[in-house]
Amino acid sequence: MTTSIAPRRAAAHSAARRGTLVGWLFAAPALIAYCAFVIYPLLTGLQYSFYRWNGVGPSEWVGINNYVRVFTDPDLLGSIRNAFVLIAFFTIVPVAAGLVLATLIRSMRPGFFSSASQTILFLPQIIPLAAAGIGWSWMYAQTGAVNQLLSAVGLGSLARPWLGDFQTALPAVGLIGSWVLTGLCTVLFLTGIGKIDPSLYEAVRLDGANWAREFVTVTIPGLRQEIAVLVTITIIAALSSFDIIYTTTLGGPGRATLVPGISIYRIGFTQSEVGLASAFGIVLMILVLACVLPIQRLARVSDR
Repeated sequence: MTTSIAPRRAAAHSAARRGTLVGWLFAAPALIAYCAFVIYPLLTGLQYSFYRWNGVGPSEWVGINNYVRVFTDPDLLGSIRNAFVLIAFFTIVPVAAGLVLATLIRSMRPGFFSSASQTILFLPQIIPLAAAGIGWSWMYAQTGAVNQLLSAVGLGSLARPWLGDFQTALPAVGLIGSWVLTGLCTVLFLTGIGKIDPSLYEAVRLDGANWAREFVTVTIPGLRQEIAVLVTITIIAALSSFDIIYTTTLGGPGRATLVPGISIYRIGFTQSEVGLASAFGIVLMILVLACVLPIQRLARVSDR
């Protein structure tokens, strides 16, 4: 009996090892690409961050001086502050609007209007961010569609060059991000609502709950995972924003819309301070991780 079990165990162990080897072989191309285009550049950037280097000539070891400059330079700190302001527009507005729009669309009868609404809302997501930035910069111009619309409804006194005003430039850019991301949030929330057990909605309706009560007690708890995913995606988009800012304001007027992505681009490619740009990039990565990892942890804890 024992002699017959041993060969079976050996065969099962051999099959498991072959399966593991085959799995690693299938994953090898992706792992190689990830190491070549993510891990290696990250380690190289970390190395550069401890040097003063113009990208061409000899480098000079400066230790943590580049990191000290990041946390003491008012312009660089201001760009980080602007990025956190953009979180309100890239995260809070799209997620809140997506929740409401998804709930409203879900309450409609399936048909042309429902499908067209989803398509129109998601359309900005497939437009390149550079193209979206250029289009909105035309709309925000002094003679653009936004000011013309304000004049048409009797609010011409509010018209201004939105992207050229120190007070309105950052909110104006933030609204472009809200417009782009709202469709993604809406579509993902619609998918999540479709997975919620309909009997839960029937139960709260039998208890006499209105739309708002149903939304708070059933819809939001049922979309915890989707909310966590979208908050993570949109926070990363806010902190690493570049395309929209570059095509609309280039960080101006002055430094009103300067964000870390633009700062890193200017420092590295215009000022040729590769070490400082690398240090700022590492700091930005740490900030992103510090923001998104607690969200992921909270999402996992809430599912237990």
